[in-house]
Formats: sequence, structure tokens, C-alpha cells
Amino acid sequence: MKDDILFTLAVQFMIMSLLALGGANAVLPEVHRQVVEVGQWMSERQFADYFAIAQAAPGPNVQIVVLIGFHVGGILGATVGMLAMCGPTALLALFFARAWDRFKDTLWRNTVQAALVPISVGLVGATAVVLTRAVDTNWVTAGITAASAATALFTRWNPLYVFAVAGILSLVGLV
Repeated sequence: MKDDILFTLAVQFMIMSLLALGGANAVLPEVHRQVVEVGQWMSERQFADYFAIAQAAPGPNVQIVVLIGFHVGGILGATVGMLAMCGPTALLALFFARAWDRFKDTLWRNTVQAALVPISVGLVGATAVVLTRAVDTNWVTAGITAASAATALFTRWNPLYVFAVAGILSLVGLV
């Protein structure tokens, strides 16, 4: 049973890795759908917690797949998750990097590059919507989300300060 889940996780992450224009956050809505709704391997809250941990930890935000893999299958699951998410795109990036430099002054390359920007922004925006739905279970959490978004948009504060304030509010029992 566990082997079937790890195989499914690996296949899903490999496919999603090829669609992750803009990084791992761009495919988080689909990751969420697969692990919370379809596979029911974790709850909404666990997914949101793993996302917060991955964002707060130093390093790339793709760490969330390691946490999901570990949750599903321990050390083996974490390894499978990371290799499945990073392996295919690393090979594809190696191939395209060589070709991409050869065409740096062509119109089609600049057009493709410009077209990928709004796609990436849209995919990352979809992630924000999915995570907001997962954590905003009452008016207090919705207020914290709104205040966090406003702080991120209108100040130059480090996002970790916002995480710290939200964590303190949680400890105090307001969330």
C-alpha cells in the first residue's frame, strides 16, 4: 500500500515539475488537490503548516515536497518527493540552457520569455488563493491573512516577522 502511494506521489510530482513555471509555488494548487483532496494523505491544516515551514526555512521553497513526501512515506517518501520534483526539470533545464543562450538575440526567444512572466505570476497567485482558503476558517484567521497581505504589499518588512506575529497570535489562542 505504501509503495503504491509513493509511486503515485512520484509520478504526480514528476508531471507537476514540468509545469512549474515560476517555481514550486506555481504548482502548489495542484499539489494541494492531489495530496489533500484526491489522495487524502493529509488535512488542509497540515498542508498549510508544511507550506509555512517550507517558506520560513532557509533554502528553496521546493522544500514543501520533501515535507509532504516525509509525511506520506518517511525518509524514502521525502527522497522520492524531492527527486521526482527536481529531477525532470533539472534535466530539461540543462538541455534548454544550452539552446537558450544560442538564441539570446532572436525575437522569438524574447517573446517566449515575456509570455512566461504573466503565466508564472498567475500560477503563483493561484497558490495564494488555495492557501488562503485552507487557513481562513473564521473571521480571525481571515483578518490575519488580510493584515499579512497588506503588510507584504505596503511595507518592506521581512515576511518572517509576519509569520512570527501570526505564530504568537496562534500561541495566545486567538487563532
